[in-house]
Order: sequence, then C-alpha cells, then structure tokens
Amino acid sequence: MKRISLAVSLLFAALPLLADTYNVDKNHSEATFKIRHLMSKVSGKFDDFSGSVTTDGKDAAASSVQFTIKTASIDTANESRDKDLKSGNFFDVEKYPEITFKSTAIKPTSKKNVYDVTGDLTMHGVTKKVTLPVEFLGFGKDPWGGERAGFSLSTTLNRKEYGINWNKALDNGGYLLGDDVDISVNIEAVKAK
Repeated sequence: MKRISLAVSLLFAALPLLADTYNVDKNHSEATFKIRHLMSKVSGKFDDFSGSVTTDGKDAAASSVQFTIKTASIDTANESRDKDLKSGNFFDVEKYPEITFKSTAIKPTSKKNVYDVTGDLTMHGVTKKVTLPVEFLGFGKDPWGGERAGFSLSTTLNRKEYGINWNKALDNGGYLLGDDVDISVNIEAVKAK
C-alpha cells in the first residue's frame, strides 16, 4: 500500500514537468482594437504586452493562459487622441496601468481547433469573468531550433461594463463613440527552455 501511495505521489509531483510553457513573442504578435467613431471605425493597438500559455498538448483542459497589456502603450497613430485615451476620460493609465487576463477553464468547442477560454479579465479596475473564443493555430519548429505555438482570438467587449464611460452627445442625436469595442489578439509564442 505504501508503494502505491508513493507511486501516486511521484506521479502527481511529475505532472507539472509534463506541461510546456510558451512565452509571447511580442515582435510577432499583436493586440488591436476598433471602435465606432461617428460614421466609421477607428483602430488602434497596444505596443507593450506579455503573456504565457502553459499547455499539455494532450489535454487542452489542463492548459492555462495569462496575458498582460500596459495601457500606456496605446497607439492610434494620433498623438492628441492617444493622450486623451491615456487620461481619466478613458484608460486613466496612471491609476490603472495594466489590463490583465488569467484563465480559469479551457474547453474545446464544436469548431475544429477553437477553444472557449474562460477567465478573469481586469480593466480599468473592474474584473469580469469572460469566455473568449481562441483558435489554436498549431505547434511548429522555427529556423533557430526553437518551438513555437500560435493562437488567435476576436471578440467584442462593451467598454462601459469596465467603467470607461466618456462620450459626447451629438446635436442630431446619437453619440460620438460606440460602446462596443472589437478586440483582436494574435499570438506567436516561443517554448521556454
């Protein structure tokens, strides 16, 4: 009985060694967004982000994800607009320097290579449980002897649910900005050595 107990203990102790961690390669990844402005959609991106995916290639449910965006790195190719977005009107980057996501569950969907990744998304001091549709793009070796993995997701978030409420009423009705923000994250990650 002691031998069985010892064997089980050793097996559980070894489980973390079976998992692989892939760190986000920022130079080959992106975190972008679009929001309605009057009659069109304006796009932007965040330049500073990091994250990792710890994966068991045989069991997606045993995997986990964490991702962090530095809000001060927002870039819409317009300096005055970026300054406003960093202010208390929007992201208030001094008070809320990061947007974070940490997974709590991963489940396969009916679509091939698409997973529902559920976790806690914290933005502007508000944490909400969200489920994101993440497409797994596969594993592969790079020309430098490393191993890589790819992931992609697109979703829509309501900015007001996170306390980002600023807007301006228009004289002819409606508002300057939409509430919904289209989010796109494309990740190439490198296996940690």
